[in-house]
Amino acid sequence: MDEIGQRSEGGWARALAGLIALAGWAGIAIHFNALASGPASWPLALWTMLGYFTITTNLLVAAVFTGVAVQAASFKSPWLIGGTLLSILLVGIVYALLLRGLRELTAGSALASFLLHQITPLLTTIFWLTFVRKGALKWRDPLLWALYPLGYFLYALARGSIEGHYPYPFINVTEIGLPRTLTDASLIATGFVIAGEALVWLDRRLATRKTI
Repeated sequence: MDEIGQRSEGGWARALAGLIALAGWAGIAIHFNALASGPASWPLALWTMLGYFTITTNLLVAAVFTGVAVQAASFKSPWLIGGTLLSILLVGIVYALLLRGLRELTAGSALASFLLHQITPLLTTIFWLTFVRKGALKWRDPLLWALYPLGYFLYALARGSIEGHYPYPFINVTEIGLPRTLTDASLIATGFVIAGEALVWLDRRLATRKTI
């Protein structure tokens, strides 16, 4: 896999990567504190958080961009950052379209939500547009990237069938039934792959653009 282009070696790229990592880790920590400060014990709070795609994806973002900030070569792959971008954009878009306003948030939870649903998707997009070398992505990459949300979906269904609780209303088998859940998941998966192909197209388009 190719690495990020030469501009990423500069201080600006490392600074932005560090800021993205900080936003992800801070959002997760604030949300954890909000849960653990209530009736839930810290192991229960951690287990609850790990049931959400928002949290697992922001963990991915935080880990990847921590690696980029410290210049770890294995984290500087355009393929890895492209898949991370697509996953965190899914978090932001689904929140904006389907989840915003469904639950009243406390001050800490509201700040965590802002960081995890809005700031990390925005900053990751800016990083990809500005610093990641273009032209390295392939048309099959979105299908490989889709293995992550597919794995999460199967995990959420298995966990929900045991606990009787599902993290999102559009995959709540108890309330909407399995056929509707599979339909919702298929629509989201289709949108994810289409968005991924659009990202590959943009990657190739930007790679051929000539600079003055």
